[in-house]
Amino acid sequence: MDDTALLAEQRVYYRAGAAEYDRQYATYEALRELLTVVDELPIAGDVLELACGTGRWTPGLAARARSVTAIDASAEVLALARARTTSSSVEFLQADLFTWRPPRRYDTVFFAFWLSHVPPARLPAFWNIVAAALAPGGRTVFVDDGPATAAYEDVLPDQPTPAALRRLDDGSQYRIVKVFHDARTLTDDLTALGWSVQVRTLDGSIVGVAEPPRVDDRAAGRGDTGE
Repeated sequence: MDDTALLAEQRVYYRAGAAEYDRQYATYEALRELLTVVDELPIAGDVLELACGTGRWTPGLAARARSVTAIDASAEVLALARARTTSSSVEFLQADLFTWRPPRRYDTVFFAFWLSHVPPARLPAFWNIVAAALAPGGRTVFVDDGPATAAYEDVLPDQPTPAALRRLDDGSQYRIVKVFHDARTLTDDLTALGWSVQVRTLDGSIVGVAEPPRVDDRAAGRGDTGE
């Protein structure tokens, strides 16, 4: 299944809509309250933040971490994230997360509202990349939309890759990948890949903490998919 064109359109949407992205935090109180969940999660040490967007989560991570490396594909959202984040312990990088590979390991890998934008066919390879980015004993922490939030999206039916339609103020519209992960199914899928994971629901969102397969399991091919 070729999802390259859909992912390219998704990147264009986030570049074009960078200035509008933060409106959802002003509109939805539950989303603002969700930002405080970082205080309850095992964020520690050197943190890798994937798809940092406009940096809404980055300051909270920096307050808990020794360092934060925050990555996004869009220069436009990264400019907003840099303006929002004053901590000297944060480094921002522009990279396509579907081609980027971690040059080092981190104690925590964090991503908020990114997993739902990864096509299902690419999820096993994505989780392998996350595992490769984690230092021994490290954890992955993630927050995302649950199935209940589908009611707020213009979901496109009968698509080879789950997708939704987003519109900007100028009238332009874009398709994005949008997968509404159910906590139980996601737990089962990650467990099948060898991860130890706990996923809970919170006000329509999912919050997860996961530990990767042991190195000997990965070496034996457990969860190995290639790309």
